[in-house]
Amino acid sequence: MNSQSQLQQNVPTRLARVREVMASEGVDALLVPSADPHLSEYLPGHWQGRQWLSGFHGSVGTLVVLADFAGLWVDSRYWEQAANELAGSGIELMKLMPGSAGPFDWLGSNLQPQATVAVDGAVLSLTASRQLQQSLQANGIRLVTDRDLLGQVWGTRPALPAAPIYEHLPPQATATRAEKLAALRSTLSSKGADWHFIATLDDIAWLFNLRGSDVSYNPVFVAFAWIGQQQAVLFVDLNKVDAQLRQALTADGVELQDYHQAGRVLASITGGSTVLIDPARVTCGLVGRLGAQVKLLEQINPTSLSKSRKSDAELAHVRQVMEQDGAALCEFFAWFEASLGKQQITELTIDERLTAARAQRPGYVSLSFSTIAAFNANGAMPHYRATEQSHSVIEGDGLLLIDSGGQYLGGTTDITRMVPVGQPTRAQREDCTRVLKGMIALSRASFPRGILSPLLDAIARAPLWAEQVDYGHGTGHGVGYFMNVHEGPQVIAYQAQALPQTAMQEGMISSIEPGTYRPGKWGVRIENLVVNSAAGKNEFGDFLAFETLTLCPIDIRCLLVERLNDEERRWLNQYHALVRERLAPLLAGSALQWLRDRTVAV
Repeated sequence: MNSQSQLQQNVPTRLARVREVMASEGVDALLVPSADPHLSEYLPGHWQGRQWLSGFHGSVGTLVVLADFAGLWVDSRYWEQAANELAGSGIELMKLMPGSAGPFDWLGSNLQPQATVAVDGAVLSLTASRQLQQSLQANGIRLVTDRDLLGQVWGTRPALPAAPIYEHLPPQATATRAEKLAALRSTLSSKGADWHFIATLDDIAWLFNLRGSDVSYNPVFVAFAWIGQQQAVLFVDLNKVDAQLRQALTADGVELQDYHQAGRVLASITGGSTVLIDPARVTCGLVGRLGAQVKLLEQINPTSLSKSRKSDAELAHVRQVMEQDGAALCEFFAWFEASLGKQQITELTIDERLTAARAQRPGYVSLSFSTIAAFNANGAMPHYRATEQSHSVIEGDGLLLIDSGGQYLGGTTDITRMVPVGQPTRAQREDCTRVLKGMIALSRASFPRGILSPLLDAIARAPLWAEQVDYGHGTGHGVGYFMNVHEGPQVIAYQAQALPQTAMQEGMISSIEPGTYRPGKWGVRIENLVVNSAAGKNEFGDFLAFETLTLCPIDIRCLLVERLNDEERRWLNQYHALVRERLAPLLAGSALQWLRDRTVAV
C-alpha cells in the first residue's frame, strides 16, 4: 500500500476521533486553518495540523469539520491536487472562487443559531478572528478560540524544530543589527508607540541579522520579538543559540528569553502603554494576553516595509547571485538536452540534477522552495510536486515546466522556464507565446511611484484576456533577500486587496509569472524576478520601471515567434544579449555553447 492510500485510510479515523472530542466539548464546528503562531506560509511539522487531519499537502487551505460534514476550502491552484488527495477521505472539496462563500461565510450561513465554532486562537490572526466573529454573530453563533481540540487527538505530533540559529554576516549583511534596531525605534517613536511585538519569522530574522532552518526552504527560525526604546527581547529556544552568538547579541543590547515566555511578558504589561501590532500578522491568542488597559496601535510591521526595499548594496549582491544561479541553470539545461533520449530522465531526476548544479555555486545555502518539474498534464497543477510514488518520465512530445529557486547568502532566486520535449504542438506553443507576451508587457511597464501593486496585474493579463484566456493565481509576489521566497507587502494580483502598504517603492523585488493551465493536458508559466528602479521625474510625477534580475534564456522553440510584435522581439533580443553577456564569463564547454545557441536573436 502506498503512502497516499495509507493516508486516505487514516483520515476518516482521525476525523472520527476529532468529532468525539468536539461532542464532549460541546463544539458544533471545528475550523482548522493552515497556520502557526507566526502565521507563516510554510509551516514546521509541529503545526501542520490541517495536513495531518485532512491528508491534503498543499500549503494553503482551510478545513471545517462538523458532525456530519467536512470540507476543505482551497483556491484554483490546488483544485486538482486536492481532488486527488481527498478522494476516499470523507472530506468534500470546496472550491474558492470569486463570489463563492469562503469557510467563514459558509459557517455563518449553515450553522444553527446558538451553535459553537472552535478554532485554536494560537494560530488565527487577529484580523481573521474579527472577520470570523462578524460572520458568526449575525446568526447568533458562538466563537471560542481558547481550545486546541486537534492537539487532544494528535498523538504523533512532531516536536518543535531544534536547528541552530546563525548570523547573517557581512559582506552580504549590509546593515548591522544595531542600525536596524535604531531605525525601528525611530519609527516607533514617530508613531507614538512604546512597544512593538513581532511574531512573523521573516521580520525577526531580518531585524536581528539572524538565520535558521526551522522551516523548509525559508532561512528562518521560530521566535517572537518584543521591542521598546530601551529593550529588545528575542524569545527563542535557548538551546539553539551558542555562546558566541549569545555574546554578540548581548553586545547589541538583545536579551534572550525562552520561546514559551512571550505570552507571559505580554500579560505583564501594565499602565497605558501603547503597543504597535500588525493585526494581520499576529494571532488573536497572543494579543488576548495583553491587558485591557494597553492601547493597540494597529499598523503593518515597520520591518515588513523596510526589508522589502532592498538597498543598493543588497541589490549588488542579488545581481551577483542571479549570475551564479543563471550559470547553474545553463549547466543543467546543457546536460538535460545532451542526455534526453539517451538515458531515462524523470521529474525527480530533474530536481536532483538542478539542485546539484546550484549546490556547486558560491554562497549557495539551500533551495528556496520545492522544485516543480512538471511534464505535460502535471504542469496543469501550478503547485505540482513529483514524488517517488507518482512522477512522470520525460519522453515523447510535449512541454516540461520547471519552477525552481535557490537561497544564497546574497539573495533568493525564483525562476520558471518552459522546455520543449520532442515536438510541442502548435496549441502548446500558442500558450507559451501568449504567456510570454504577458510577461513582456509587464516587464516593460513604467508606472507611478507608490501605485498600489495589485493594480499592475491587468497589464500582464491583457494579452491573455484579449484571447479569452486567464489563470487563477496572482501574477507576482515579493521576494526576500536571503529570506522567504514569498514576501510582502507588495503583491501583483487583482484578487488581492489594494491596501496602502502594497504601494510600489524603489528596491522592491517581485516576480512576474503569468500562466495558462489546461487540466489533463499541460500547463505554461514563464517567470522572472524584477526590481523596482527609478525611471525619472517630470511634470506628471515620479515614475518607476522594472529592471529584470533573472538571467536565463527563454527557449524560443516553445514559441510561435511570428506572433511576437517588433517591440516584443526587441525586448527578447535585448534580454538574451544581456543574459549572454553576464553569464558567458562563468561558463565553459557545453554549457557555454548551450547559452550561445539559446540566445540567438530572433
